[in-house]
Amino acid sequence: MLTNTSTTLSDGTRIDDLIAPATREVQMRVLSDPELYELEMERIFGKTWLLLGHESELPNDGDFVVRDMGSDSVIVTRTKGAIAVNLNVCPHRGMRVATTDCGNTQIHKCNYHGWAFRPNGDFIGAPVEREQMHGKILCKEQLGLQKARVTLYGGLIFATWNLDGPSFEEFLGDTKWYFDILFQRSDRGLEVLGPPQRFMVRANWKTAGEQSAADGFHTLTLHRWLGEVGNYAKKDDKKEAGAANDLSPEMIGVEISSPHGHALRCIDLARKFVALTGMDSSKLTLDEKLNALPPPGVSKDMVPQLKRNLSEDQLKVLVSMPPQVGGIFPNILFAFVYIPQGDGSVLGLTLVHAYVPRGPDKLEFVNWILCERDTPPELREKMLEQSIQLFGTSGMVEQDDSDTWPHMTIAAKGAQGKKQTLKYQAMFETGAPAGWPGPGIVNEGFTKDDTQWHWWLYWHELMTAKQA
Repeated sequence: MLTNTSTTLSDGTRIDDLIAPATREVQMRVLSDPELYELEMERIFGKTWLLLGHESELPNDGDFVVRDMGSDSVIVTRTKGAIAVNLNVCPHRGMRVATTDCGNTQIHKCNYHGWAFRPNGDFIGAPVEREQMHGKILCKEQLGLQKARVTLYGGLIFATWNLDGPSFEEFLGDTKWYFDILFQRSDRGLEVLGPPQRFMVRANWKTAGEQSAADGFHTLTLHRWLGEVGNYAKKDDKKEAGAANDLSPEMIGVEISSPHGHALRCIDLARKFVALTGMDSSKLTLDEKLNALPPPGVSKDMVPQLKRNLSEDQLKVLVSMPPQVGGIFPNILFAFVYIPQGDGSVLGLTLVHAYVPRGPDKLEFVNWILCERDTPPELREKMLEQSIQLFGTSGMVEQDDSDTWPHMTIAAKGAQGKKQTLKYQAMFETGAPAGWPGPGIVNEGFTKDDTQWHWWLYWHELMTAKQA
């Protein structure tokens, strides 16, 4: 039987043998195995920093939402201006303390035996205080809800059960330099456009998680319609038939990998400058580029904020090869994308997804739609509408992806299917572009598999790590 310290499954298979570093292959068994899933809840979701929402979802003292850290329900609360995250399990007899998705309260009370807790998780007391119904063996300070370690990053709420582990900055490592370009670029930061959209997908969480590690290749086929439909279609009668719908030029750029599995796809803006502004970006100054084509979600009058919050090197990346899609290990995808409009303008959309495990063959898709706090009202409405059309519960992009992941999960259950391998053998051989100012594992050119392979290497590192 698999134990907390074991790296061997019950049938004798070693976790080490599920990944072949020499050929960059991963056995498909990893997408369905219940033993692996249980171990992931301990070694990955019990150790890493996990996204739970955005602080703008909790504007008032006492506001709370119920979210999940792996297989554990947690209460995320604003209390005295800070954000607290507590395990949603009463330490008395194991009942859920909060049984609604959200609300506002200064006292969380378990409806089973009435134990009460402050928003920060501290134990207040039990009914019939004179009888000491909480007992005399443990003091009140020992009877509070289990507390997670919490940090805010760009308003995003991250938490971990690993109280003595790496800080969130250490977890991001070199990729923080790039994520700051997206999440730390304005004076007042981001806020949510309403509560997150949520839906279930009958698929293993890793099918979505590893794709979020900057898989650009699937866009050419699974999302081919992006070059064929409506405002997203490329129209050029001078080209040979079919060339106008070719998405391959969009696959060229810079990709950032991380030893911790984080990834970013930075896409060349030169073509967009010509298509959307009619200008040659190589002949423009940094200021001219910012004003001609502000980044997604930023209006022209907000451009001075970018210069206050980002370094010159970060601004250079933002106007030439900005991060547009990617992920944070283990289960987060972000999208800061340019969407062409019918009138020739461009609209920026900002979204963050989390793929929450719900079992070996089920995940909950959680989609936050964000905008800068200083975004004008009319622009907010457009961003919300088009985000829902493309990336929401009924979004055209999500319909593609959420159809693929269940097929992979089902195939991984087959007697022969589970022995097949996921292959990540398209490798960069380029390195960073000349003069590239940012840190990290950087490669330029047509999209490859390196970012996803680094995702699996970190999965493997966590799953085989010695346990205390």
